[in-house]
Amino acid sequence: MSARRIVILGNGVAGATCALDLRARDDRAEITVISDESDYFFSRTALMYALMDKLPRAGLEPYERRVWERQRITRVRGRVTDLDAERKQLTLADGTTRAYDALVIATGARPRALSVPGIERVRSGVTSFVSLSDLDACESLVATSERAVVVGGGLIGVELVECLVHHGVKTTFVVREPWCWPAGLGAEEGAMVADHLRKHGVDLRFERTVASVEPDASGRVSAVTLSSGERVACEMFGVCVGVEPNVAWLRACKSVPEIDGAIVVDDRLRTSIESVWAAGDCAAVRAGTALVHEPIWYTAKRHGAFVARQLSGSSERYTAPVFKNSAKFFELEYTAVGQCDPRAHKSALWTHKSLPIAARLFHDGATLWGFSALGSRWDTTMIGRWVEERRPLDWARARLREAQFDPEFSRMRVETSAEAWR
Repeated sequence: MSARRIVILGNGVAGATCALDLRARDDRAEITVISDESDYFFSRTALMYALMDKLPRAGLEPYERRVWERQRITRVRGRVTDLDAERKQLTLADGTTRAYDALVIATGARPRALSVPGIERVRSGVTSFVSLSDLDACESLVATSERAVVVGGGLIGVELVECLVHHGVKTTFVVREPWCWPAGLGAEEGAMVADHLRKHGVDLRFERTVASVEPDASGRVSAVTLSSGERVACEMFGVCVGVEPNVAWLRACKSVPEIDGAIVVDDRLRTSIESVWAAGDCAAVRAGTALVHEPIWYTAKRHGAFVARQLSGSSERYTAPVFKNSAKFFELEYTAVGQCDPRAHKSALWTHKSLPIAARLFHDGATLWGFSALGSRWDTTMIGRWVEERRPLDWARARLREAQFDPEFSRMRVETSAEAWR
């Protein structure tokens, strides 16, 4: 009996995890990973450290390169242009084809484009910050720029701003909302982040968008005009207005899986096409009548491991665990557990009297739904268990000190009385 041919599209954390976990479970399968971005899996979350010269390029790769040969995982550098489910065959841009018995689509996400007047005339100086080619562009531009504009108040935008400040580039940060990342930060935490960024010299422009972009005579970006009419001169323009599932290429294929923003998968991460799975940022899991799309590193890695188990014969059903995420706003650490959207859920806030530290409990009036914190560290496993167990809000608040993760002798005092939480 011939070995199964398993092809994985994408070598990000979902694809790489799937390949390595599958090999650990199946010694005979022919495993092929196809990527048009890089030859080896790299940590996308570490791009900022490479740009700040804190990590060498080789350090972006979590595994030694010989691991892939040793694990007999074939790597193909190329772009897939067609999927023919009837023939179980892929076609690449160079015209070659590759057959599969099982296919995993883990193509991740791509940066959203910014369409404003003038940007079509710019030939250089505009970049995103999600790929290795973006890192190349940023390294070149940082070396030749005195001023930069970054648009987009999310986590990627903050990371790029931090890198630019590190290199001494005067940076204007344009944010459409009243504060950075309102999907995760309330107004109070947003004010703390804004104050922290300003102390680092960042020129913040809230409640503004980009109206137009100007190139110079050579075609390099030279200025950005804001919706307020302000004109900001720059030699570098960072577009960080979010990402979207990298699925547009599928619409031109012979066989198109169900797509609703992302590739729709069931509770075994199977697509609507037989023998085809999807994982990571490009996949949305159907849960009843809802679609759950979590484009974060933790979920992508979990998806990859789950699909590897499916391909090894598991019949388990995918159930998303309690949501967890972490980030940094320069030196300010952020942690979230459970349902933590300040715009959508009730919450109670505690803030430190003199330091940029805040903790927020999300609830339905009586039960803990989520927890977020800025400027301090917490045991997310413990708090995740509280959320999963639907602990009473008052019970969780009274025991919050138990979940502090700071070193014992540097722990701040967290008020637990109801009066301290507003």
